[in-house]
Amino acid sequence: MTDTDYTLTSPLSRLSDNASALLGLTVVWHPDSQRIGEQFIASNPDGLVEVSRFLPLFRHPAKEGLALGYGGISRDPVRITRDGNDGIVITPPASRMVVEVNGTEITAPVALSREQIEAGVILGLGRAILICLHWMRCLPKHNPAHGFVGVGSAAIVARDQIRQVAGTELPVLLLGETGTGKEIAARAIHAYSKRANAQLVSVNMAALNEALAAADLFGAVKGAYTGAQNARKGLFAEAEGATLFLDEIGNTPASIQPMLLRVLESGDYRPLGAQNDQKSSARLIAATDQDLYSEGFNQALLRRLESFIIHLPPLRARREDIGVLLLHLLSTSKMPNDLGTNLPVALVSEFANYDWPGNIRQLSHVLRRALLALQLGEVPQLASLVKTTHKPASAGAEQATITADSKIPLPVVPRKKLTELGEDDVLRAMENNDWYIQGAAQELGISRPSMYKLLDSHSQIRRAEQIPMEEIRQTLETSAGDIEACAALLKTPSEALRRYLKVVGG
Repeated sequence: MTDTDYTLTSPLSRLSDNASALLGLTVVWHPDSQRIGEQFIASNPDGLVEVSRFLPLFRHPAKEGLALGYGGISRDPVRITRDGNDGIVITPPASRMVVEVNGTEITAPVALSREQIEAGVILGLGRAILICLHWMRCLPKHNPAHGFVGVGSAAIVARDQIRQVAGTELPVLLLGETGTGKEIAARAIHAYSKRANAQLVSVNMAALNEALAAADLFGAVKGAYTGAQNARKGLFAEAEGATLFLDEIGNTPASIQPMLLRVLESGDYRPLGAQNDQKSSARLIAATDQDLYSEGFNQALLRRLESFIIHLPPLRARREDIGVLLLHLLSTSKMPNDLGTNLPVALVSEFANYDWPGNIRQLSHVLRRALLALQLGEVPQLASLVKTTHKPASAGAEQATITADSKIPLPVVPRKKLTELGEDDVLRAMENNDWYIQGAAQELGISRPSMYKLLDSHSQIRRAEQIPMEEIRQTLETSAGDIEACAALLKTPSEALRRYLKVVGG
Protein backbone atom coordinates (compact mmCIF):
# COMPACT_ATOMS: atom_id res chain seq x y z
CA MET A 1 0.00 0.00 0.00
CA THR A 2 1.31 3.49 -0.86
CA ASP A 3 0.78 6.85 0.78
CA THR A 4 -1.74 7.76 -1.92
CA ASP A 5 -4.14 5.26 -0.38
CA TYR A 6 -4.25 7.47 2.70
CA THR A 7 -3.95 10.95 1.22
CA LEU A 8 -6.25 10.87 -1.80
CA THR A 9 -8.87 13.50 -1.05
CA SER A 10 -11.12 13.10 -4.07
CA PRO A 11 -14.67 12.22 -2.94
CA LEU A 12 -14.77 9.81 -5.88
CA SER A 13 -13.43 6.50 -4.65
CA ARG A 14 -10.74 4.73 -6.64
CA LEU A 15 -11.93 1.63 -8.37
CA SER A 16 -11.37 -1.45 -6.24
CA ASP A 17 -9.92 -4.49 -7.97
CA ASN A 18 -12.00 -6.64 -5.63
CA ALA A 19 -15.27 -4.83 -6.19
CA SER A 20 -18.16 -6.66 -7.79
CA ALA A 21 -17.92 -5.94 -11.50
CA LEU A 22 -20.11 -6.43 -14.53
CA LEU A 23 -18.86 -8.12 -17.67
CA GLY A 24 -18.59 -5.59 -20.46
CA LEU A 25 -18.42 -6.31 -24.19
CA THR A 26 -17.10 -3.36 -26.18
CA VAL A 27 -16.92 -3.20 -29.98
CA VAL A 28 -13.26 -2.41 -30.70
CA TRP A 29 -13.54 -2.69 -34.49
CA HIS A 30 -16.43 -3.09 -36.93
CA PRO A 31 -16.82 -2.68 -40.72
CA ASP A 32 -19.20 0.18 -39.88
CA SER A 33 -16.93 2.61 -37.99
CA GLN A 34 -19.93 4.23 -36.29
CA ARG A 35 -20.40 1.00 -34.34
CA ILE A 36 -16.94 1.21 -32.74
CA GLY A 37 -17.23 1.88 -29.01
CA GLU A 38 -20.72 0.44 -28.64
CA GLN A 39 -21.18 -1.73 -25.56
CA PHE A 40 -23.24 -4.51 -24.09
CA ILE A 41 -23.16 -4.91 -20.30
CA ALA A 42 -24.10 -8.32 -18.92
CA SER A 43 -26.21 -7.35 -15.90
CA ASN A 44 -26.58 -10.89 -14.54
CA PRO A 45 -23.23 -11.88 -12.94
CA ASP A 46 -24.07 -15.59 -13.23
CA GLY A 47 -25.62 -15.43 -16.68
CA LEU A 48 -24.78 -16.61 -20.16
CA VAL A 49 -24.01 -14.22 -23.01
CA GLU A 50 -24.50 -15.42 -26.57
CA VAL A 51 -22.88 -13.35 -29.32
CA SER A 52 -24.22 -13.83 -32.84
CA ARG A 53 -25.25 -11.79 -35.82
CA PHE A 54 -28.54 -10.93 -34.08
CA LEU A 55 -27.78 -10.77 -30.35
CA PRO A 56 -26.95 -9.11 -28.03
CA LEU A 57 -27.74 -5.47 -28.73
CA PHE A 58 -24.77 -3.13 -28.50
CA ARG A 59 -25.31 0.58 -27.94
CA HIS A 60 -23.70 3.94 -27.34
CA PRO A 61 -24.97 5.68 -24.15
CA ALA A 62 -28.58 6.89 -24.57
CA LYS A 63 -28.73 5.46 -28.10
CA GLU A 64 -30.80 2.60 -29.50
CA GLY A 65 -29.24 -0.85 -29.27
CA LEU A 66 -28.26 -2.70 -32.44
CA ALA A 67 -27.12 -6.24 -33.16
CA LEU A 68 -23.70 -6.72 -34.77
CA GLY A 69 -25.58 -7.31 -37.98
CA TYR A 70 -22.58 -8.07 -40.17
CA GLY A 71 -23.13 -10.88 -42.69
CA GLY A 72 -19.81 -12.55 -41.90
CA ILE A 73 -20.94 -13.24 -38.33
CA SER A 74 -22.53 -16.63 -37.70
CA ARG A 75 -26.17 -16.99 -36.71
CA ASP A 76 -24.97 -19.65 -34.30
CA PRO A 77 -23.66 -17.84 -31.23
CA VAL A 78 -20.34 -17.75 -29.47
CA ARG A 79 -21.22 -18.68 -25.90
CA ILE A 80 -19.61 -16.73 -23.05
CA THR A 81 -20.26 -18.33 -19.67
CA ARG A 82 -19.24 -16.75 -16.35
CA ASP A 83 -18.24 -19.17 -13.59
CA GLY A 84 -18.41 -18.87 -9.81
CA ASN A 85 -14.83 -17.56 -9.57
CA ASP A 86 -15.48 -14.66 -11.95
CA GLY A 87 -13.71 -16.44 -14.77
CA ILE A 88 -15.35 -17.05 -18.13
CA VAL A 89 -15.43 -19.82 -20.70
CA ILE A 90 -15.64 -18.92 -24.40
CA THR A 91 -17.18 -21.64 -26.56
CA PRO A 92 -17.03 -21.19 -30.34
CA PRO A 93 -20.05 -22.18 -32.46
CA ALA A 94 -20.24 -25.21 -34.72
CA SER A 95 -19.90 -23.05 -37.84
CA ARG A 96 -17.25 -22.01 -40.33
CA MET A 97 -16.83 -18.58 -38.72
CA VAL A 98 -13.28 -17.99 -37.49
CA VAL A 99 -13.21 -17.21 -33.77
CA GLU A 100 -10.03 -15.79 -32.23
CA VAL A 101 -9.11 -15.08 -28.63
CA ASN A 102 -6.25 -12.60 -28.17
CA GLY A 103 -5.29 -13.08 -31.81
CA THR A 104 -5.21 -16.90 -31.74
CA GLU A 105 -7.85 -18.99 -33.53
CA ILE A 106 -9.79 -21.35 -31.27
CA THR A 107 -11.90 -24.38 -32.17
CA ALA A 108 -12.66 -25.61 -28.65
CA PRO A 109 -13.76 -23.93 -25.39
CA VAL A 110 -11.20 -21.63 -23.76
CA ALA A 111 -11.24 -20.82 -20.03
CA LEU A 112 -10.06 -17.38 -18.90
CA SER A 113 -9.42 -16.18 -15.35
CA ARG A 114 -10.68 -13.03 -13.70
CA GLU A 115 -7.18 -11.56 -13.99
CA GLN A 116 -7.08 -12.17 -17.74
CA ILE A 117 -10.41 -10.39 -18.13
CA GLU A 118 -9.01 -7.57 -16.00
CA ALA A 119 -6.29 -7.18 -18.66
CA GLY A 120 -8.91 -7.21 -21.44
CA VAL A 121 -9.60 -10.17 -23.72
CA ILE A 122 -9.92 -9.54 -27.46
CA LEU A 123 -12.54 -11.71 -29.16
CA GLY A 124 -12.26 -11.77 -32.95
CA LEU A 125 -15.30 -12.79 -35.03
CA GLY A 126 -15.12 -13.72 -38.70
CA ARG A 127 -11.90 -11.75 -39.17
CA ALA A 128 -14.09 -8.67 -39.36
CA ILE A 129 -15.24 -7.66 -35.87
CA LEU A 130 -13.24 -7.30 -32.66
CA ILE A 131 -14.86 -7.23 -29.24
CA CYS A 132 -13.10 -6.59 -25.93
CA LEU A 133 -14.30 -8.53 -22.89
CA HIS A 134 -13.51 -6.57 -19.75
CA TRP A 135 -14.83 -5.62 -16.35
CA MET A 136 -17.07 -2.57 -15.96
CA ARG A 137 -17.31 -1.02 -12.49
CA CYS A 138 -19.71 1.72 -13.53
CA LEU A 139 -22.40 1.91 -16.17
CA PRO A 140 -21.68 3.46 -19.59
CA LYS A 141 -22.06 7.21 -19.46
CA HIS A 142 -21.87 10.15 -21.83
CA ASN A 143 -19.58 12.52 -19.92
CA PRO A 144 -17.26 14.04 -22.54
CA ALA A 145 -14.11 15.88 -21.53
CA HIS A 146 -12.10 17.79 -24.12
CA GLY A 147 -9.82 15.31 -25.90
CA PHE A 148 -10.03 12.59 -23.20
CA VAL A 149 -11.42 9.62 -25.14
CA GLY A 150 -12.57 6.24 -23.83
CA VAL A 151 -15.65 4.12 -23.10
CA GLY A 152 -14.40 1.87 -20.27
CA SER A 153 -15.01 2.49 -16.59
CA ALA A 154 -11.49 3.84 -15.99
CA ALA A 155 -11.96 6.53 -18.65
CA ILE A 156 -15.46 7.35 -17.39
CA VAL A 157 -14.26 7.82 -13.80
CA ALA A 158 -11.26 9.91 -14.92
CA ARG A 159 -13.59 12.24 -16.86
CA ASP A 160 -15.91 12.52 -13.85
CA GLN A 161 -12.93 13.52 -11.71
CA ILE A 162 -11.78 16.03 -14.33
CA ARG A 163 -15.20 17.68 -14.38
CA GLN A 164 -15.51 17.57 -10.59
CA VAL A 165 -12.21 19.24 -9.80
CA ALA A 166 -12.47 21.73 -12.67
CA GLY A 167 -15.10 23.69 -10.75
CA THR A 168 -12.78 24.18 -7.78
CA GLU A 169 -9.56 26.12 -7.22
CA LEU A 170 -7.75 23.13 -5.73
CA PRO A 171 -4.27 22.19 -6.94
CA VAL A 172 -4.42 18.97 -8.96
CA LEU A 173 -1.81 16.22 -9.23
CA LEU A 174 -2.05 14.01 -12.32
CA LEU A 175 -0.28 10.67 -11.92
CA GLY A 176 0.32 8.21 -14.73
CA GLU A 177 2.87 6.68 -17.04
CA THR A 178 4.29 8.66 -19.92
CA GLY A 179 1.87 8.97 -22.83
CA THR A 180 -1.31 8.37 -20.79
CA GLY A 181 -2.78 11.80 -21.54
CA LYS A 182 -1.79 13.89 -18.51
CA GLU A 183 -1.47 17.09 -20.56
CA ILE A 184 -4.82 16.37 -22.22
CA ALA A 185 -6.38 15.97 -18.75
CA ALA A 186 -4.80 19.24 -17.62
CA ARG A 187 -6.21 21.05 -20.64
CA ALA A 188 -9.65 19.56 -19.98
CA ILE A 189 -9.57 20.69 -16.34
CA HIS A 190 -8.67 24.20 -17.49
CA ALA A 191 -11.34 24.17 -20.23
CA TYR A 192 -14.10 23.33 -17.71
CA SER A 193 -12.86 25.75 -15.05
CA LYS A 194 -13.88 29.34 -14.35
CA ARG A 195 -10.54 30.33 -15.88
CA ALA A 196 -11.32 28.84 -19.28
CA ASN A 197 -11.21 32.25 -20.99
CA ALA A 198 -7.63 32.76 -19.80
CA GLN A 199 -4.65 30.87 -21.15
CA LEU A 200 -3.20 27.61 -19.88
CA VAL A 201 0.50 28.27 -19.26
CA SER A 202 2.60 25.08 -19.50
CA VAL A 203 6.17 24.37 -18.45
CA ASN A 204 8.19 21.16 -18.52
CA MET A 205 10.01 21.16 -15.20
CA ALA A 206 12.56 18.63 -16.47
CA ALA A 207 13.59 21.03 -19.23
CA LEU A 208 14.35 23.95 -16.91
CA ASN A 209 17.95 25.05 -16.64
CA GLU A 210 18.63 24.69 -12.90
CA ALA A 211 20.65 27.92 -12.79
CA LEU A 212 17.80 29.94 -14.33
CA ALA A 213 14.79 27.94 -13.10
CA ALA A 214 13.88 30.49 -10.41
CA ALA A 215 13.93 33.30 -12.96
CA ASP A 216 11.90 31.24 -15.44
CA LEU A 217 9.19 30.56 -12.87
CA PHE A 218 9.16 33.67 -10.69
CA GLY A 219 10.76 36.33 -12.86
CA ALA A 220 13.77 38.57 -12.19
CA VAL A 221 14.56 42.25 -11.91
CA LYS A 222 17.12 43.95 -14.10
CA GLY A 223 20.65 42.99 -13.05
CA ALA A 224 19.52 40.11 -10.84
CA TYR A 225 22.05 37.81 -12.50
CA THR A 226 24.75 37.99 -15.14
CA GLY A 227 23.13 38.77 -18.46
CA ALA A 228 19.85 40.09 -16.97
CA GLN A 229 19.85 43.36 -18.90
CA ASN A 230 16.10 43.79 -18.55
CA ALA A 231 13.44 42.83 -16.04
CA ARG A 232 12.04 39.39 -16.77
CA LYS A 233 8.45 38.24 -16.36
CA GLY A 234 8.15 34.74 -14.89
CA LEU A 235 5.64 32.01 -15.64
CA PHE A 236 3.70 32.64 -12.43
CA ALA A 237 3.15 36.24 -13.50
CA GLU A 238 2.23 35.05 -17.00
CA ALA A 239 -0.37 32.71 -15.48
CA GLU A 240 -1.94 35.42 -13.31
CA GLY A 241 -5.67 34.70 -13.12
CA ALA A 242 -5.10 31.64 -15.28
CA THR A 243 -3.84 28.05 -14.90
CA LEU A 244 -0.19 27.00 -14.63
CA PHE A 245 0.57 23.42 -15.68
CA LEU A 246 3.79 22.04 -14.19
CA ASP A 247 4.57 18.98 -16.27
CA GLU A 248 7.23 16.49 -15.08
CA ILE A 249 6.95 17.94 -11.56
CA GLY A 250 9.07 15.06 -10.28
CA ASN A 251 12.09 16.54 -12.08
CA THR A 252 11.83 19.95 -10.42
CA PRO A 253 15.28 21.11 -9.27
CA ALA A 254 15.63 20.60 -5.51
CA SER A 255 16.39 24.29 -4.95
CA ILE A 256 13.09 25.29 -6.54
CA GLN A 257 10.83 22.94 -4.58
CA PRO A 258 10.70 25.06 -1.38
CA MET A 259 9.80 28.10 -3.50
CA LEU A 260 6.88 26.23 -5.04
CA LEU A 261 5.79 25.13 -1.57
CA ARG A 262 5.69 28.76 -0.44
CA VAL A 263 3.49 29.75 -3.39
CA LEU A 264 1.08 26.92 -2.66
CA GLU A 265 0.93 27.74 1.07
CA SER A 266 0.56 31.51 0.91
CA GLY A 267 0.38 32.56 -2.73
CA ASP A 268 3.53 34.64 -2.24
CA TYR A 269 6.71 34.54 -4.30
CA ARG A 270 9.63 36.87 -4.85
CA PRO A 271 11.17 37.53 -8.28
CA LEU A 272 14.93 37.04 -8.39
CA GLY A 273 16.66 40.14 -7.06
CA ALA A 274 13.41 41.87 -6.03
CA GLN A 275 12.92 43.60 -2.68
CA ASN A 276 9.24 42.74 -2.24
CA ASP A 277 6.99 39.72 -2.64
CA GLN A 278 4.32 39.38 -5.28
CA LYS A 279 1.03 37.59 -4.95
CA SER A 280 0.04 34.80 -7.34
CA SER A 281 -3.51 33.89 -8.25
CA ALA A 282 -2.46 31.11 -10.65
CA ARG A 283 -4.22 27.77 -10.26
CA LEU A 284 -1.67 24.92 -10.28
CA ILE A 285 -1.95 21.57 -12.04
CA ALA A 286 1.06 19.26 -11.79
CA ALA A 287 1.83 15.96 -13.53
CA THR A 288 4.43 13.24 -13.27
CA ASP A 289 5.16 9.65 -14.24
CA GLN A 290 7.46 9.24 -11.23
CA ASP A 291 6.83 7.88 -7.73
CA LEU A 292 7.06 11.09 -5.73
CA TYR A 293 6.87 9.15 -2.48
CA SER A 294 10.22 7.46 -2.93
CA GLU A 295 12.30 9.71 -5.18
CA GLY A 296 13.56 12.23 -2.61
CA PHE A 297 10.87 14.73 -3.61
CA ASN A 298 9.99 17.47 -1.10
CA GLN A 299 7.25 15.76 0.90
CA ALA A 300 5.74 18.99 2.22
CA LEU A 301 5.34 20.19 -1.36
CA LEU A 302 3.83 16.85 -2.29
CA ARG A 303 1.21 17.17 0.48
CA ARG A 304 0.17 20.51 -0.97
CA LEU A 305 0.04 19.24 -4.54
CA GLU A 306 -2.07 16.21 -3.68
CA SER A 307 -5.16 18.14 -2.65
CA PHE A 308 -6.82 16.28 -5.52
CA ILE A 309 -5.18 13.35 -7.30
CA ILE A 310 -6.26 11.84 -10.59
CA HIS A 311 -4.66 8.55 -11.58
CA LEU A 312 -4.55 8.09 -15.35
CA PRO A 313 -4.38 4.36 -16.17
CA PRO A 314 -1.97 2.94 -18.76
CA LEU A 315 -3.38 1.89 -22.11
CA ARG A 316 -2.87 -1.81 -21.30
CA ALA A 317 -5.38 -1.37 -18.45
CA ARG A 318 -8.02 0.11 -20.77
CA ARG A 319 -7.77 -2.15 -23.81
CA GLU A 320 -11.50 -1.63 -24.49
CA ASP A 321 -10.70 1.97 -25.46
CA ILE A 322 -8.25 1.19 -28.27
CA GLY A 323 -10.90 1.23 -31.00
CA VAL A 324 -12.32 4.65 -30.10
CA LEU A 325 -8.80 5.97 -29.59
CA LEU A 326 -7.86 4.81 -33.10
CA LEU A 327 -10.92 6.60 -34.51
CA HIS A 328 -10.00 9.75 -32.59
CA LEU A 329 -6.39 9.64 -33.79
CA LEU A 330 -7.50 8.98 -37.36
CA SER A 331 -9.85 11.96 -37.24
CA THR A 332 -6.95 14.22 -36.27
CA SER A 333 -4.48 12.69 -38.74
CA LYS A 334 -3.41 14.61 -41.82
CA MET A 335 -3.37 11.38 -43.85
CA PRO A 336 -6.08 10.75 -46.50
CA ASN A 337 -9.40 10.06 -44.76
CA ASP A 338 -10.17 6.83 -46.62
CA LEU A 339 -7.09 5.05 -45.26
CA GLY A 340 -8.25 4.88 -41.65
CA THR A 341 -11.50 3.02 -42.21
CA ASN A 342 -9.58 0.46 -44.27
CA LEU A 343 -7.11 -0.50 -41.55
CA PRO A 344 -6.59 -4.28 -41.84
CA VAL A 345 -8.52 -6.08 -39.10
CA ALA A 346 -5.46 -8.27 -38.43
CA LEU A 347 -3.42 -5.14 -37.71
CA VAL A 348 -6.10 -3.69 -35.44
CA SER A 349 -6.16 -7.03 -33.60
CA GLU A 350 -2.39 -6.74 -33.08
CA PHE A 351 -2.89 -3.18 -31.84
CA ALA A 352 -5.57 -4.35 -29.40
CA ASN A 353 -3.40 -7.19 -28.08
CA TYR A 354 -0.19 -5.17 -27.63
CA ASP A 355 0.60 -3.72 -24.20
CA TRP A 356 1.87 -0.30 -25.44
CA PRO A 357 4.67 0.67 -23.02
CA GLY A 358 4.55 4.18 -24.50
CA ASN A 359 0.75 4.26 -24.12
CA ILE A 360 -1.43 6.53 -26.27
CA ARG A 361 1.50 8.57 -27.55
CA GLN A 362 3.18 5.42 -28.86
CA LEU A 363 -0.11 4.21 -30.37
CA SER A 364 -0.38 7.52 -32.23
CA HIS A 365 3.14 7.25 -33.65
CA VAL A 366 2.73 3.63 -34.72
CA LEU A 367 -0.63 4.39 -36.34
CA ARG A 368 1.00 7.16 -38.36
CA ARG A 369 3.63 4.71 -39.61
CA ALA A 370 0.90 2.21 -40.49
CA LEU A 371 -0.97 4.84 -42.52
CA LEU A 372 2.19 5.72 -44.41
CA ALA A 373 2.74 2.03 -45.20
CA LEU A 374 -0.86 1.69 -46.43
CA GLN A 375 -0.45 4.77 -48.59
CA LEU A 376 2.50 3.03 -50.27
CA GLY A 377 0.40 -0.07 -50.89
CA GLU A 378 2.11 -2.16 -48.20
CA VAL A 379 0.41 -4.47 -45.69
CA PRO A 380 1.81 -3.28 -42.36
CA GLN A 381 2.39 -5.61 -39.40
CA LEU A 382 2.98 -4.56 -35.82
CA ALA A 383 6.41 -6.19 -35.68
CA SER A 384 7.62 -3.86 -38.44
CA LEU A 385 6.04 -0.78 -36.85
CA VAL A 386 7.13 -1.13 -33.22
CA LYS A 387 10.84 -0.45 -32.95
CA THR A 388 12.79 -2.32 -30.27
CA THR A 389 16.47 -2.52 -29.45
CA HIS A 390 16.53 -5.72 -27.40
CA LYS A 391 18.03 -9.00 -28.59
CA PRO A 392 16.56 -12.46 -28.05
CA ALA A 393 17.88 -14.43 -25.09
CA SER A 394 19.66 -16.86 -27.39
CA ALA A 395 20.63 -16.94 -31.04
CA GLY A 396 17.83 -18.25 -33.21
CA ALA A 397 15.22 -17.86 -30.46
CA GLU A 398 11.76 -17.82 -31.96
CA GLN A 399 9.17 -15.14 -31.28
CA ALA A 400 6.94 -15.96 -28.31
CA THR A 401 3.66 -17.61 -29.24
CA ILE A 402 0.60 -15.48 -28.56
CA THR A 403 -2.16 -17.53 -26.94
CA ALA A 404 -5.35 -16.87 -25.06
CA ASP A 405 -3.23 -16.77 -21.90
CA SER A 406 -0.79 -14.11 -23.08
CA LYS A 407 -0.36 -10.78 -24.78
CA ILE A 408 2.35 -9.69 -27.19
CA PRO A 409 5.45 -9.61 -24.96
CA LEU A 410 7.00 -6.28 -24.05
CA PRO A 411 10.55 -5.53 -25.12
CA VAL A 412 12.96 -5.43 -22.19
CA VAL A 413 15.55 -2.70 -22.56
CA PRO A 414 18.49 -2.94 -20.11
CA ARG A 415 19.53 0.23 -18.31
CA LYS A 416 22.62 1.82 -19.83
CA LYS A 417 25.32 4.18 -18.68
CA LEU A 418 25.63 7.53 -20.44
CA THR A 419 29.25 6.75 -21.28
CA GLU A 420 28.05 3.77 -23.35
CA LEU A 421 26.01 5.97 -25.67
CA GLY A 422 27.41 7.89 -28.62
CA GLU A 423 25.88 10.72 -30.62
CA ASP A 424 24.72 8.30 -33.31
CA ASP A 425 22.78 6.28 -30.69
CA VAL A 426 21.03 9.40 -29.44
CA LEU A 427 20.20 10.65 -32.93
CA ARG A 428 18.86 7.24 -33.99
CA ALA A 429 16.66 6.97 -30.89
CA MET A 430 15.17 10.41 -31.47
CA GLU A 431 14.48 9.58 -35.12
CA ASN A 432 12.85 6.27 -34.15
CA ASN A 433 10.50 8.03 -31.74
CA ASP A 434 9.36 10.98 -33.86
CA TRP A 435 11.67 13.27 -31.85
CA TYR A 436 9.82 12.67 -28.57
CA ILE A 437 12.27 12.65 -25.67
CA GLN A 438 10.53 10.13 -23.41
CA GLY A 439 10.25 7.50 -26.14
CA ALA A 440 13.90 7.95 -27.07
CA ALA A 441 14.94 7.66 -23.42
CA GLN A 442 12.98 4.41 -23.08
CA GLU A 443 14.60 3.00 -26.21
CA LEU A 444 18.06 3.85 -24.90
CA GLY A 445 17.29 2.53 -21.42
CA ILE A 446 18.06 5.80 -19.61
CA SER A 447 16.09 8.27 -17.51
CA ARG A 448 14.52 11.36 -18.98
CA PRO A 449 16.88 13.76 -17.13
CA SER A 450 19.83 11.79 -18.50
CA MET A 451 18.33 12.12 -21.97
CA TYR A 452 18.23 15.90 -21.56
CA LYS A 453 21.95 15.91 -20.72
CA LEU A 454 22.73 13.96 -23.89
CA LEU A 455 20.60 16.31 -25.99
CA ASP A 456 22.22 19.44 -24.51
CA SER A 457 25.70 18.17 -25.39
CA HIS A 458 24.81 16.80 -28.84
CA SER A 459 26.57 18.50 -31.74
CA GLN A 460 23.66 18.14 -34.20
CA ILE A 461 20.54 18.43 -32.03
CA ARG A 462 19.38 22.00 -31.35
CA ARG A 463 17.13 23.64 -28.78
CA ALA A 464 14.03 25.12 -30.41
CA GLU A 465 14.72 28.64 -29.12
CA GLN A 466 18.19 28.57 -30.72
CA ILE A 467 16.77 28.05 -34.21
CA PRO A 468 16.04 31.19 -36.27
CA MET A 469 12.29 31.79 -36.42
CA GLU A 470 12.35 32.18 -40.19
CA GLU A 471 13.94 28.73 -40.54
CA ILE A 472 11.24 27.24 -38.28
CA ARG A 473 8.43 28.85 -40.28
CA GLN A 474 9.84 27.70 -43.61
CA THR A 475 10.35 24.15 -42.35
CA LEU A 476 6.86 24.09 -40.82
CA GLU A 477 5.43 25.14 -44.18
CA THR A 478 7.46 22.44 -45.95
CA SER A 479 6.09 19.90 -43.44
CA ALA A 480 2.46 20.97 -44.05
CA GLY A 481 2.11 21.94 -40.39
CA ASP A 482 3.15 18.53 -39.06
CA ILE A 483 5.13 19.30 -35.89
CA GLU A 484 6.83 15.88 -35.76
CA ALA A 485 7.98 16.11 -39.38
CA CYS A 486 9.17 19.68 -38.81
CA ALA A 487 11.09 18.64 -35.67
CA ALA A 488 12.80 15.83 -37.58
CA LEU A 489 14.00 18.23 -40.28
CA LEU A 490 15.18 20.79 -37.73
CA LYS A 491 16.69 18.13 -35.43
CA THR A 492 14.97 19.44 -32.31
CA PRO A 493 12.67 17.68 -29.79
CA SER A 494 9.07 17.84 -31.01
CA GLU A 495 7.41 18.64 -27.67
CA ALA A 496 9.85 21.52 -27.07
CA LEU A 497 9.18 22.84 -30.58
CA ARG A 498 5.43 22.67 -29.98
CA ARG A 499 5.74 24.63 -26.71
CA TYR A 500 8.05 27.20 -28.29
CA LEU A 501 5.63 27.83 -31.15
CA LYS A 502 2.84 28.41 -28.63
CA VAL A 503 4.97 30.98 -26.79
CA VAL A 504 5.99 32.91 -29.91
CA GLY A 505 2.63 32.47 -31.61
CA GLY A 506 3.99 30.38 -34.50
